Amino acid sequence: MNRRFPDDLDFEKHFTYRTLEQITPLIGRVLAKNPSPFTFSGSGTYIIGTHNVAVIDPGPLMDTHYDALMAALGGRTVSHILVTHTHLDHSPLSERLKETTGAKTYAYGPHGAGRRGGLEGEVVEAGADMNFTPDVTLLDGELIKGPDWTLEAVYTPGHTSNHMCFALKQENCLFSGDHVMGWSTTVISPPDGDMAAYMASLDKVSKRDETLYYPTHGDPIAKARRFTRGIMVHRRSRETQILKCVEAGQTRIAEMVPVMYREIDPRMHPAAARSVLAHLIAMKDAARVTCDGPAHIDSIYSVG
Repeated sequence: MNRRFPDDLDFEKHFTYRTLEQITPLIGRVLAKNPSPFTFSGSGTYIIGTHNVAVIDPGPLMDTHYDALMAALGGRTVSHILVTHTHLDHSPLSERLKETTGAKTYAYGPHGAGRRGGLEGEVVEAGADMNFTPDVTLLDGELIKGPDWTLEAVYTPGHTSNHMCFALKQENCLFSGDHVMGWSTTVISPPDGDMAAYMASLDKVSKRDETLYYPTHGDPIAKARRFTRGIMVHRRSRETQILKCVEAGQTRIAEMVPVMYREIDPRMHPAAARSVLAHLIAMKDAARVTCDGPAHIDSIYSVG
């Protein structure tokens, strides 16, 4: 985890909110003013197309963001509303946008769709939008088409079990949601977050053709496949750190986090603990560590 969120950053000065940024002739973005240690500068809502458009990740339920998005659309027809996943900074505004435009919502499924089970009583980091159910359920590889654009659904579970990226064929780019972000590593928080699934999804997108990613938070990511492979190396190094901690006698997650994440703001340690738990669940499944019963935030771990 490497969250670059300095206390003295003036977001009003460094970022433009509530205004359409036309990135390419086919891609526009409106940035919601919801900066935080989990969203960086805010949630970016993407508008794809020229006249009949798709909207990716309508964003949080904020009147100011809704008004800015409607102004950016400028009377254009919205034919599709696409949601990468169901966290509160991504999907809630989709219902209001649907009511206004008449467009259907498209996603892998409601929150928890794709979950393999276990630890159902745990709190999911960042907050789940339990009210969202897509009108159209997408499968991996399905195509969504407009007059001048084609998007491919790319199923990427890990951050959430229903996470979906979208590849724009005309520009060889990927809207990566929270799966790959340039400003920070992604928090994987069980039970809905799954580290083994996340690593498999990283490997999947690293083998695709797209060379540019547009995450929901932060700047575009150039040399995206190389960047993604770097994240995989970083995640494996975290597992090596976990093993070293356990071997040194730091057998609880609460003891590992201050050692492993000494470089980050302590306010982020609870989120870091969730990612360590996700690693340990995957490592226990692979027989690299052991503990009594299911892997849990308070378990005592030993090297398997």
